[in-house]
Amino acid sequence: MATSRNFFSLFQKPKVIPFEFLGQQQSSALLSTHIVGDTPILVRDFIHKALYDPNVGYFSQKSTSVGVLDSSIKFNRLEGRKAYMKHLDKIYKQSDVSWFTPVELFKPWYAHGIAESILRTTNLSVPLKIYEIGGGSGTCAKGILDYIKLNAPTRVYDNISYTSVEISSSLAAKQIETVGEVDSHLSKFRVERRDATDRNGWGDVDEQPCWVIMLEVLDNLPHDLIYAENQTSPWMEVCVERKQGEKLSELYRPIEDSLIKSCMEIIDMPDATTSSAMKNIWARVFPKPRWCWLPTGCMKLLEVLHGALPKMSLIASDFSYLPDVKIPGERAPLVSTKKDGSSSDYNSYLDAKGDADIFFPTDFSLLERMDHYCSGWMKQQKDGEPLKRGKKRRTLSLDTAAFMEEFGLPTKTRTKDGYNPLLDDFKNTKFYLSVPTHNVK
Repeated sequence: MATSRNFFSLFQKPKVIPFEFLGQQQSSALLSTHIVGDTPILVRDFIHKALYDPNVGYFSQKSTSVGVLDSSIKFNRLEGRKAYMKHLDKIYKQSDVSWFTPVELFKPWYAHGIAESILRTTNLSVPLKIYEIGGGSGTCAKGILDYIKLNAPTRVYDNISYTSVEISSSLAAKQIETVGEVDSHLSKFRVERRDATDRNGWGDVDEQPCWVIMLEVLDNLPHDLIYAENQTSPWMEVCVERKQGEKLSELYRPIEDSLIKSCMEIIDMPDATTSSAMKNIWARVFPKPRWCWLPTGCMKLLEVLHGALPKMSLIASDFSYLPDVKIPGERAPLVSTKKDGSSSDYNSYLDAKGDADIFFPTDFSLLERMDHYCSGWMKQQKDGEPLKRGKKRRTLSLDTAAFMEEFGLPTKTRTKDGYNPLLDDFKNTKFYLSVPTHNVK
């Protein structure tokens, strides 16, 4: 029987991938030795360059675009799991692409489930406006527009606007091609080539209700790293510096960055100065260094979205857990590469210099707190008075299986013997839903 690593060759970059298939990623990137210049940079800036630099970044160097299946998989014609895996193997060998997304593998049902969740929770008396960040090949956009055309009142489809915010020019072109398979969709769909975390790209504040979709976006957003020498030492922000030619090392300095401070405030990280005497003694006898990864890239994106689209509703899906992580620290990433046909995980994020993927688990409870924080809701005033204002969001996290059972058609992705890869294999992924309330006093 094949191992999970053997199976992962079928999922070389599927973003949300079945729990048992998690492993290494393939990359055609050329190893870069110029990620860090003469000035030390924060870890999040190092990760951003390692992944997204237009010249040496991992995604810039990747070959081929996101895969698109010629036709939907007929799950009900497959006997079971073994037949499904054999079918996937055939698909990847025929397509010669790097990866397929879940929305592609389970099309159109994955996108239809998302569309149904939107229709159930949106106010259809106003024109439906949807933004998708990182729209891949456009399969999600087409699936949602297809579903709304067939299942919503005609006026909803006639007045819908769907905007993809895409940083990749090749994917932007592919999205237009995919959505354009239905002529009537094109007048409702457009692609904006820009970075979603750049506030200037969103223009003036839009007070109209809208939806923002982020499928497998959070896992590749840059994170910061903080470090403490032992259990009672103060936290320090970590920078990456270049020493002795191209050798990279960490540099620790007092925390000054505002995003790092905000994340620490939201997490409510304890102050080392309040440690008990026993803990101080224990730290001296058995000192243990501490690392903690902070989703500052997610924090920045949420700040931008809430600032530009204060009445947005949000739907996001991503990893909730990653197994076999070698890098220390809470919420630590997997850093994976593939060379000469052999896959391997790096022991340090510093080894990823444009030749490896870096992807993180999403702490969905922390995501919820950041969402509330960025929406303008303050937990309490600094002087200890009661709540300053009520929560502005209603939020819900669901396992992928629970989400699809509630909003999708799970019978469509079930094989003859009852095996359902969408429900059975994606145990380490979740959906997050967040909608505005009227409690703004």
